[in-house]
Amino acid sequence: MEKRRIIVGISGASGIPAAVEVLKLLKQQEGYESHLVISDSGKVTITYESSWSVKDIEGLADCVYDTHSIGSAVASGSFRNDGMIIVPCSMKTVAGIANGYSDSLLLRAADVVLKERRKLVLMVRECPFSSIHLENMLKLCNLGVDILPMVMTFYNKPETLEDMVHHMACKCLERFGIEAEGYRRWMEQ
Repeated sequence: MEKRRIIVGISGASGIPAAVEVLKLLKQQEGYESHLVISDSGKVTITYESSWSVKDIEGLADCVYDTHSIGSAVASGSFRNDGMIIVPCSMKTVAGIANGYSDSLLLRAADVVLKERRKLVLMVRECPFSSIHLENMLKLCNLGVDILPMVMTFYNKPETLEDMVHHMACKCLERFGIEAEGYRRWMEQ
């Protein structure tokens, strides 16, 4: 049986622990495989925010693509997949997607997901949002893109930062119909 594919992009915004958690949770899902693209800025952010190396994070994915290799499989509409998650998603990446500016494989893959009308989930990270950020996100939301800001929740009674990150990653994967272990919904305690 062919596995369902989800493209995961990591941009340069803060939030690398959420990307790691999404990749870990995807790895636990039978019948799914992850296809990873990390932007140059994402690689820099990994070194600032995480004890993980770029190679370690790449090791969590089933397939890894160089963001400069614009001819890779994920750049084509004929590449079968369920969609794409960009976590964390910078406002630069949001602007590129919203305006059709695809100067990297990360942006091209998102552009293809949009044109093929597949699911695109952006775990955006910025605070506060400017009116430009909000306009770009509204434009994408009106195209059917799921905008999931990395915000804390308390109804799930998190005890650690890792609990909060896990909850955000679970909410992201839920958009693809994936029920990750340990996901605590509202009023389901």
